[in-house]
Amino acid sequence: MAEYHLTGPLTDADVEKLNIGDIVYISGEVFTCRSRLQKYIFDEENTLPFSTEKRNILIHNGPIVIKEDGKWKLVSFMPTSSIRFEKWGAKSVDQWNLKMIVGKTTMGQQTAQMMKQKKCVHVSPRSVSPNLWIDSIEVQDVHLFEELGSIEAAWFFKVQELGPFIVDIDTKGNNLFDQLDEKIAGNKEQALLDLGIDPNFQFTKLY
Repeated sequence: MAEYHLTGPLTDADVEKLNIGDIVYISGEVFTCRSRLQKYIFDEENTLPFSTEKRNILIHNGPIVIKEDGKWKLVSFMPTSSIRFEKWGAKSVDQWNLKMIVGKTTMGQQTAQMMKQKKCVHVSPRSVSPNLWIDSIEVQDVHLFEELGSIEAAWFFKVQELGPFIVDIDTKGNNLFDQLDEKIAGNKEQALLDLGIDPNFQFTKLY
């Protein structure tokens, strides 16, 4: 396991050296996205109103941002679960030329295959520390605020040493969570055997 401190916009070389299990800290310009933005672009066929050429790090996040004295102020920030957006994952990597997606949990096979093809990785928070991260984030701008609302809008952030994140999908198509699932399944089988529990037992149904 290695540790990297990367600054966007990311290059192929930046992400190709990452392996699952590596720790990453992120600096540079990023943007946020949730389901409504992806539906607005991919399902409703609207045009993304900004370029991702120099902002190729996407954070699955619905931040809490308020305006004070005419300036945006970030109140709370935590990446949300990426697997919820698997429907649009491959499209976002492909059409937005992403090099990194930040989000909790992981993503599915279609997105992982596109990441392998386009040289992109997925990273997940190593800890739950939303308010500790606020000092590492500067609000730069917001797009589609009126159309999508504050939570679902595309926020532009400049981040400094944001992290730590763990690489869970790398550019070779490896998935850390898939490997963990296999290991857990093996451990469960042995645990049931050691405890003398029938492996075909069913959990108690409460309703």
